[in-house]
Amino acid sequence: MSIAVKYVGLDVSKSKIAVACAEEGRQEARYWGAIEHSKAAVTKLVQQLSREDVKLNICYEAGPTGYVLYRWLLELGVFCNVVAPSLIPKKPGDRVKTDKRDALRLAQLYRAGELTAVYVPTPEDEALRDLVRAREDAKEDLCRHMQRLGKLLLRLQLSDPKGSKSGSSKYEEWLDTLRFANDCQRLAFQEYRQSIFETKERIKRYEQEMEQQAVTSTQAPLIQAFQALRGVTLVTAATLSTEVASISRFGYSTSFMSYCGLVPSEYSSGDSRWQGRITKAGNAHLRRVLVEAAWSYRYSPAIRRKMAERMTGLPAEIQAVAWTAQNRLHRKYKSMMYKGKHKGCIVTAIARELAGFVWAIAKELEKLQQQKIAG
Repeated sequence: MSIAVKYVGLDVSKSKIAVACAEEGRQEARYWGAIEHSKAAVTKLVQQLSREDVKLNICYEAGPTGYVLYRWLLELGVFCNVVAPSLIPKKPGDRVKTDKRDALRLAQLYRAGELTAVYVPTPEDEALRDLVRAREDAKEDLCRHMQRLGKLLLRLQLSDPKGSKSGSSKYEEWLDTLRFANDCQRLAFQEYRQSIFETKERIKRYEQEMEQQAVTSTQAPLIQAFQALRGVTLVTAATLSTEVASISRFGYSTSFMSYCGLVPSEYSSGDSRWQGRITKAGNAHLRRVLVEAAWSYRYSPAIRRKMAERMTGLPAEIQAVAWTAQNRLHRKYKSMMYKGKHKGCIVTAIARELAGFVWAIAKELEKLQQQKIAG
């Protein structure tokens, strides 16, 4: 008995899911209807669409609703792809957008093989990633609170006569000496300082949990291995490991660089070839931490006390990759400086190659773990 494939496109929102189906062949996709966004409704939908001679292939766009729907479908034994919204083909002249049209379009493109699936992390990896991103959000909140306090002081023409740096202990001591005649301004000043203090405490709690996860979580070996690289401490290593999740999905280092959005954009036609700024497509969290870490390679290669502590106990192969990265990236920095390149351009180029070394360490660790299992 031959088994036909039915392609199902789901347009998912907070409370509803629009459903469209496309049969094998060239027939038009048909709109099935809308269901409630709940596990019971999804289970009923699968039962209604399933037959002995039909295999269901379901897809929906990655978005704010996460991967819970994907896991519901896997529990029901249904194949599902979560597709990248930015890579869905769109008609330039299409100016009408509805849930029904989106579902029909997904079903048609899914049948044609025009959609790109994203990697779905395990629940444990997703939980750790949520922790790392929550800490990143707290850092952004801290920056905003400090800027608001600084702008209040600027409006009142108050500045530290000693010129201490904002956020330093001397700056905090100077803030303690400030007095305000107006109660409104005094309260605003105190509340700004309190919000800064509370946010710093929140960041400390996040980092304490990250330190624990760096020892106990499934990503712990990767977090520890990444810290062999210069400029990569706990927070950066945790960000890299949670955003990468599984390095096996990148067959080449260039694929990982592209995923980070650190490769140059290009327009080539015939004999002409033009390369421009980096694409900034892909994972912005990875790109940010790689660029921040890249600044460390302007210094001469060295393994100082803190780095030596992080490298203690790591396999010799990973330490060798990290030392090669220091020498290669520092030479590249110096070479580009002598050519008169802008520092921003240099650091971006360093970040791109650093992504290659991150890929190499993850691959080396993966190979060592496989050898350990086999042995």
